[in-house]
Amino acid sequence: MLYSEIRLEFKTLEKEVLHMSILKPVRIAIGVCVFAALLAAGSDAGKSVTVNGYVLDSACAFTKGLTKPISAQCAQACAKAGSPLVILTDKGDIYWPIADTTPSASQNEKLLPFAGERVSASGKVYVRGGSTAIVIEKIAAEAVQK
Repeated sequence: MLYSEIRLEFKTLEKEVLHMSILKPVRIAIGVCVFAALLAAGSDAGKSVTVNGYVLDSACAFTKGLTKPISAQCAQACAKAGSPLVILTDKGDIYWPIADTTPSASQNEKLLPFAGERVSASGKVYVRGGSTAIVIEKIAAEAVQK
């Protein structure tokens, strides 16, 4: 190998090392930015809210396009048959009641006394993939407005 070939290889190697030493901090900075963005995006998870609406079974909420339950008896019968109860707001938003425990459990028992009626439910709301869920901390019949 000639001196000029060695020198050329050395310069090429030197450029690669310089390029790699610049890329490492850039990669770290990008990683930190991505982590911060994910952390910020998850900060709305578990936001405490109060939701007002009708308690009805999920199948009727979706398949029949109801704005309110057919009847309390209908909602109760569907819930007792295993259909999950949901809260349907006046805007048409559907809140899926969930437990924040593992293993999780059905929330129908908590909602069954209110099936077919309007409620005011407070708790933490989680949104993911177009679905909205609520961990109910407090639920009561909605106060009648005069």
